[in-house]
Amino acid sequence: MRSPPTTGPLYGVQYLRAAAAIAVVLFHAAEKTGFHFAIGAAGVDVFFVISGFIMWVIGARREPTPAAFLAARIRRIVPVYWMATAVMVAGGLAGLFPNLQLSVQHVLASLFFVPSRSPSSGEIWPVLVQGWTLNYEMFFYAVFAAALLLPRIWRLPVIATFFGLLVLLGALLAADNAVLVTYTRPIILEFVAGMVIGEFWLRGRAPGAAAGTVLVVLALCGFAFIQILGLPFDALICGPLAAALLVGVLALEAARRVGVSVPVAFLGEASYSIYLWHTFAISVTAKLAEKAGLPPAMILVLSVAFGIFAGIVAYRWLERPVQQYKWRIAG
Repeated sequence: MRSPPTTGPLYGVQYLRAAAAIAVVLFHAAEKTGFHFAIGAAGVDVFFVISGFIMWVIGARREPTPAAFLAARIRRIVPVYWMATAVMVAGGLAGLFPNLQLSVQHVLASLFFVPSRSPSSGEIWPVLVQGWTLNYEMFFYAVFAAALLLPRIWRLPVIATFFGLLVLLGALLAADNAVLVTYTRPIILEFVAGMVIGEFWLRGRAPGAAAGTVLVVLALCGFAFIQILGLPFDALICGPLAAALLVGVLALEAARRVGVSVPVAFLGEASYSIYLWHTFAISVTAKLAEKAGLPPAMILVLSVAFGIFAGIVAYRWLERPVQQYKWRIAG
């Protein structure tokens, strides 16, 4: 066992955030251009495990009040998400998204993170489809904030038990209610996995570098096998793989085996904006490239490149200024 660093950035976690965002970009770009990279959707599982880890570590080190914790998460998540949703709504009203059907109820539910069935598809998706993950994130934040009222020793057991009971309820009930269906899926257990990893990290229980390397290799091989063999997958498979990947990276971090790459770390910082904005860039790039008669493989490459670039631009000129502005008001 090695003691983890107690201060300073965790570059390995930032690299994982970057990789998860790019995986999602690849998934959507491949889907748009006729290729197949379904396993890219597992980037969401990695995000959820990381989210559980980060929130647990932040909660333990800073001991925020529930109100302060929620205020910080709202400042982080809501403004940019509302901007992206507004672009979707404006585009839908202007006829730029012919398959998008809008309703006042669905738009409001999307803005306030209430799971609701889309009038466009019947799926439990917000107006900005990838925002479905934020419904889970905000639910997790609300539960975590409530748990901050408890003594620290009770927080993890209470949250784990609550989420476990929700998943059990989902397995026992054949409900059609969008809220109930959403918050009883096994994917919520990925937040718990991240918190458990965070607790071990805070206690200095990181595995050695050799074990960390094995975990990273096994996790990546697991994801690769799912993709190559075309195997079905869900949170019960991708969740443990994502957890193993995070544990492996943290083990390498604790052993000082993770180097510093400023560009990759920057992509990790921009991962939220990349996640929110990449589909807009992919759609525009794919349409223009198809009209230009470019081959599908080139369209895929351009779509991925511009999807990532759009996220970087949004981070630099939207997300970061909004965060700085909000913090000045709060101060």
